[in-house]
Amino acid sequence: MEASSDPGTRKPGMAGRTRELIRRNPTVNRFYRTGVGVVGGGTVALGVVMIPLPGPGALVAVGGLALLGTEFEGAKKVSTKANAAAKKAYRAARTKAAQRKASKRAADPRR
Repeated sequence: MEASSDPGTRKPGMAGRTRELIRRNPTVNRFYRTGVGVVGGGTVALGVVMIPLPGPGALVAVGGLALLGTEFEGAKKVSTKANAAAKKAYRAARTKAAQRKASKRAADPRR
């Protein structure tokens, strides 16, 4: 990343410059956003279908939401809420696992 004289600003990288070029042309922008919507929506749908199966279905769905969030504000808000819920669930599971481990140690007289 290139340094700027003003620490509060930064120059866009290659992806940012490409996205700026796409935004300048309304037809290309429409196709780009449609492509992001199709790929992101398909990823979310695949993740939802995968949820009852063993594997990372919920993570795939959240990843699809993140992809949609790059272009659509509503999806960005939902993605932020989903990420917060996932982090909360992870912390709760980690706390519960630590409690189980501690209770096993306390109950096992050999340790």
